[in-house]
Amino acid sequence: MSLRRAGGWLLAALLAVIASAAAQTPESRADGGHAPRAVWIWEADAYAMLTAPQVADEALAFLQRKRIGILYLYADAYQERNLLVQQPQRYRGLIRAAHARGMRVYALLGSWYLHTERYVLPRQQYKAVAMLQRVLDYNAAAAPDARFDGVNYDIEPHMLDAWNETTRPRLLRGFLDMTAAMLEARRKSGQALPVGPAMPFWWDGISLEWRGVRKPVSEHVLDLTDYVALMDYRNFAEGRDSILAHADSEMAYADRVGKRVVIGLDFNPGEPAKLSFHGMTEAAFEAEAAKVESAYRARPAFAGFVFHHYAGYRRFVGEPVPEAE
Repeated sequence: MSLRRAGGWLLAALLAVIASAAAQTPESRADGGHAPRAVWIWEADAYAMLTAPQVADEALAFLQRKRIGILYLYADAYQERNLLVQQPQRYRGLIRAAHARGMRVYALLGSWYLHTERYVLPRQQYKAVAMLQRVLDYNAAAAPDARFDGVNYDIEPHMLDAWNETTRPRLLRGFLDMTAAMLEARRKSGQALPVGPAMPFWWDGISLEWRGVRKPVSEHVLDLTDYVALMDYRNFAEGRDSILAHADSEMAYADRVGKRVVIGLDFNPGEPAKLSFHGMTEAAFEAEAAKVESAYRARPAFAGFVFHHYAGYRRFVGEPVPEAE
């Protein structure tokens, strides 16, 4: 074979490998090219899946049918147990089962049950670091196929009773200090685990000075983390006060600094009705999601959707949530 022919063959082979690898990225999966979809799985549902194999198997089958490829799986204490520490084999089994189906699993941290909104307070920030450290320690001890693929933390300072116009800057700085401490723990671990928060869309309207720089809180957060799950709770894609309108500034900044934005959508009952797809048809939801995906398909920052939450989404599509026997 001549050098020219050999060079051409090698180039063709290289291009084929690159094309094959690109086809495996979440943004262009073999399910029709839909954007990635994730779901938040909170305490009770996560622990049911961890402790009852039949519940886990059915849940994974349901999620696969619905093209949900990323699980934000609760990974902290619940009802005076911490299975991540006390029975890590349960997480190993569930993560392996998800990986075998081509799904990724992120550790979901933060809890109404634990009142983790308090972790933004200076005297409690060490608890947030410890919460992440338990995930890092678990991953360090687990085989590659049983490790978490990332971390999502949901710690919302605006849930504190102390939140008001006067205290807001201090509490948001606490959130940023807490986040910086968590990312420092990740750095010290030597792990490259993606870490990002659930973040309200309206943080882009709050200007805050932190570490000598004044900018929107949303931009400080994107500077610190790898991605954000934007709680963009509206049930229509376009126009004023819409999903696209509220994500616009975060997407623009993330495009600029090389970060990712996952669009969070809600399916649970609530008021006002515009916050959730509850009460609408699944076809109506898919039509709005398609508009968002069409608008953002070519944007580097767009990392798909995350649904709030597993049980709420199941009820929305008309499938009851199985319980552990």
